[in-house]
Amino acid sequence: MKSKSWLARNRSSVEVSEEDGVRSLHLGGDAIQSSIRIDRPDELALDYTRAMMAFLLFQPAPRVVLMIGLGGGSMARYIHQRMPATRTTVVEINAKVLAAARSMFHFPADDARLEVVIADGADYVREHAESADVLLVDGFDDGKQPAALCTQAFYDAACDVLRPGGVMVVNFMAEERKLDAYLQRIENSFDGQLVCLKAADRVNHIAFAFKRHAREIAWTELDKRARQLRKIHHLPFADFIAGLKEINPHTRVKLWLRSVDADQS
Repeated sequence: MKSKSWLARNRSSVEVSEEDGVRSLHLGGDAIQSSIRIDRPDELALDYTRAMMAFLLFQPAPRVVLMIGLGGGSMARYIHQRMPATRTTVVEINAKVLAAARSMFHFPADDARLEVVIADGADYVREHAESADVLLVDGFDDGKQPAALCTQAFYDAACDVLRPGGVMVVNFMAEERKLDAYLQRIENSFDGQLVCLKAADRVNHIAFAFKRHAREIAWTELDKRARQLRKIHHLPFADFIAGLKEINPHTRVKLWLRSVDADQS
């Protein structure tokens, strides 16, 4: 096994390492923000990125995806390559992250379906109401989410930025001590419509919040969507469905797209 080598180190901003054929991005520390396999750069290398793509079970064909946080660009690149009918806008606060993504992580240039905006994600969301079908929130700095992306005001704006039927997906660290408080804020903003999924490595906890979406969905419908999606996406949809059953309110017949408290009200 080869030891980790640092291709670029700058403790104040963007760092890139490589180990055993995997290149990783770090922001301000050793925590991994994004990774690619050098010999298979078009795959999603990290469990949490695959888990975030489970939004496809609820929004199989979004017209517009808005992302907060670029990292190495693996999810944005995946959507751009695999979903030709989808337009993706990525908001990244650090121009050095974009430069690293393009020079070292095979991230493509902007085109008619892909745009990267250098801006504050919280500000951008607040200023673009009802502009997206899916919002992916994956902003981190050395393994910690910026406070501005966890406030009640941000989640209110996140709900507003979605069109009816839209889905917000948020990546959290499973050991985040304020996780319950953040999930409660999301429930407050999204009328209790929230389900969660643990990434396969159990390091990340993914939240899915729904704007004016159906409050329940049959497992048979999710299974049908999974079969259709597997024709395009090499993602473990059966595992996603099993994971949804593990930690969310449900019956033998359907998944409730709402919290335990909402289910009991």
